Amino acid sequence: MRAIRRFTVRTVLPAALAPLGELASNLRWSWHKPTRDLFESMDPAAWAAVHREPGALLGALSTERLEELAGDGAFVQRVEAAAADLAEYLRRPGWYAELGEGAPRAVAYFSMEFGITGALPQYSGGLGILAGDHLKSASDLGVPIVGVGLFYATGYFKQSLSRDGWQQETYPVLDPDGLPLALLREADGTPARITVDLPGGRTLAARIWKAQVGRVPLLLLDSDVEDNDDAARGITDRLYGGGGEHRLQQELLCGVGGVRALRAWSRLTGAPEPEVFHMNEGHAGFLGIERVREQVAGNGLTFDEALEAVRASTVFTTHTPVPAGIDRFGRDQIELYFGGGNELPGVPVQRVLALGAEDFPGGDPHVFNMAVMGLRMAQRANGVSQLHGAVSRGMFQGLWRGFDAPEVPIASITNGVHAPTWVAPEVVAMGRQYIGPQLLRSGEGFEKVDQVPDEEVWRTRRVLRARLVADARTRLKRSWLQRGASEAQLGWIKDVLDPDVLTIGFARRVPTYKRLTLMLRDPDRLKQLLLDPERPVQLVIAGKSHPADETGKRLIQQMVRFTDDPAVRHRIVFLPNYDITMALTLYPGCDVWLNNPLRPFEACGTSGMKAALNGGLNLSILDGWWDEWFDGANGWAIPTADGVDDPDHRDDIEAAALYDLVENSVAARFYDRDERGLPARWIEMVRHTLASLGPKVLANRMVQDYVQQLYVPAATSGRAALASGAAAAKDLAAWKGQLRTRWSGVHVDHVESTGVGDSPQVGDVVDVRAFVSLGELGADDVAVEVVHGRVSESDELTAAGVVPLVHAEAYEGGRHRFEGRLVLRQTGPFGYTVRILPRHAGLASPAELGLVVNA
Repeated sequence: MRAIRRFTVRTVLPAALAPLGELASNLRWSWHKPTRDLFESMDPAAWAAVHREPGALLGALSTERLEELAGDGAFVQRVEAAAADLAEYLRRPGWYAELGEGAPRAVAYFSMEFGITGALPQYSGGLGILAGDHLKSASDLGVPIVGVGLFYATGYFKQSLSRDGWQQETYPVLDPDGLPLALLREADGTPARITVDLPGGRTLAARIWKAQVGRVPLLLLDSDVEDNDDAARGITDRLYGGGGEHRLQQELLCGVGGVRALRAWSRLTGAPEPEVFHMNEGHAGFLGIERVREQVAGNGLTFDEALEAVRASTVFTTHTPVPAGIDRFGRDQIELYFGGGNELPGVPVQRVLALGAEDFPGGDPHVFNMAVMGLRMAQRANGVSQLHGAVSRGMFQGLWRGFDAPEVPIASITNGVHAPTWVAPEVVAMGRQYIGPQLLRSGEGFEKVDQVPDEEVWRTRRVLRARLVADARTRLKRSWLQRGASEAQLGWIKDVLDPDVLTIGFARRVPTYKRLTLMLRDPDRLKQLLLDPERPVQLVIAGKSHPADETGKRLIQQMVRFTDDPAVRHRIVFLPNYDITMALTLYPGCDVWLNNPLRPFEACGTSGMKAALNGGLNLSILDGWWDEWFDGANGWAIPTADGVDDPDHRDDIEAAALYDLVENSVAARFYDRDERGLPARWIEMVRHTLASLGPKVLANRMVQDYVQQLYVPAATSGRAALASGAAAAKDLAAWKGQLRTRWSGVHVDHVESTGVGDSPQVGDVVDVRAFVSLGELGADDVAVEVVHGRVSESDELTAAGVVPLVHAEAYEGGRHRFEGRLVLRQTGPFGYTVRILPRHAGLASPAELGLVVNA
């Protein structure tokens, strides 16, 4: 029998406990242990049964129990103190207040997924977890961010295993009324709605749910409303589900609808309009199209003028190190959604198509590339680690022809993790006792970790390892029961894993490049490591494959079948349904965090950061963040077989290196005990890891980097572009139009140099004079530079520095002389050239237009 209607009946709290409602609805509880402790004390068994979610707990408690608690004076005082603490947190100025008026009044952060807490499953993997940590740290720092995304009725999916180890997916329907969400409502109490036009005269309506993440509101658009037809209601049914058309509609709703939701939010709450718009990946790129439409309709700008106004205040972050990971749609699909009867006033579909066109060598002229649109719509862009920034500059170099990859205007801001969320309470308590409360709050004091006694470090590590072992046994038993085993067959699970054995963790999404099964290249060698009588190793493994990724599912099945072997199943486990809840036990409980992607395809990877903050050591390929922060003593680097073209041979080489490291370095050090029975050298590595990585891997550092390097400059540019009736945007658009028309007349005619003889030495000065033709352009429209550096035998120049030349004289026919001095500061093969670049105060980078003339 099935219900014909479903809804959630909300609890009515006694007046004395009324503050519990706000404490449960503000997701600060997900990283604030005292608030969670308060809820747990109401009924520890019920708290565990509802998976430690405050709202669900309040719904699960009986009226009698709530009345009993309301009559408990001591408990009521705790409630009042917790409510006062939250109010103080929301009220007090954070780091951001120190920046003054130049900082943006508000920043809009768009992402297709947000991983805040397991109670709000709106994420699939690292992108969403990163977005959640970004919002949490913004809240802690007082950064006025508002998040924008979609509410997925079934989230991503829940993973289980069949009897033969094949991944199975289920999609439990989420009831938003039972989640820590509130509907945005009009003044008359009706739900606020936004609409987006669809092809065929259809209209897509969406309501707006708000999750409160500390100080930060997160707006989630939901298409499951009665105004929509069945197809439109299903647009937000699941994360990354459906085909290309479904994905396009989701991204249309997130981008165009998200901007409209922000306008409704500001109108209804009085919140300031965002001055900066941040696209977390290209999924939300259509936000730029909607903002262009607003400028055309509201300020009377032309498309080009509106584009400059929008670009000035837009930031784009790419997380993708491979072209295959980028969303691409057919040009015909874009024409359908943005052309014909759907064409936005003043926004010609051909101009929209040009923004995402792969009109560069090797591009596909038939597709629309969302990342390319993101880069063209944003004046500032970044990758998520130093290495990923370099990979991105190479991958997108075609958009800036004539520039070497290092000069492509894509910066790097390395990801970080929100320590209050991911660091185990025991580690927090240890840091607070021996160092101080500022350790995780501001990143200060990590250099004092040597003040923590060895015995305390090792005792804490064993507590965390034992907790992981207990949790793994519970999850493994549940998985086997789902796979069809009976209780009587599962007695062996009580002996799975050992709290005193070296524990290595591996958990992530399961695309091919992350190489889940690299450790299985030589099964016999792995078994020897697991079963070593003196220095055994145990592995805890988890990960989900995209439902449409058959290759990834086969990798999971291969791993599960190995872990099912009775000979090793007490030393290696695969835990299904990897999510935030599992991660909170897994990261702290592992001694070593393993990461072995195919370099350089890991954009950043943050799971190892979370392990490090809990005293775990990293064992990783030099990729993502580990490439820049491994120092030889804070973990181990797995050697890579770069240059080996045969992928199987490469995997064999790197797997062998992994086995050798685990046996001869990792296990040897873990089991090397002193007269106290402690692994002193291991503990020293733990201390060095915390001291060297602690301040770097914090999301607070990451968000501060975004604010200072991207948000503040974007807000400054955006304000300037729109000031005085958008005079600067109009000027920049007109200048770009003229420049592109006249650029063909720009040439380097002749270069002269004096000052060095046949044997130049360090310290010599070269006087350079460049004679250039600028056609109809003026000297102020260009920058003329000397680019110098090392040269190869074929005269290929590796740029090491740039010296600007100053305008010296103008001649007839648009010819000019620029000159300057170059000091020789390096030995060896040296060379230089002269180039001409566009120059304008409205450009964020001289490479922005992709125009350059070299001598």
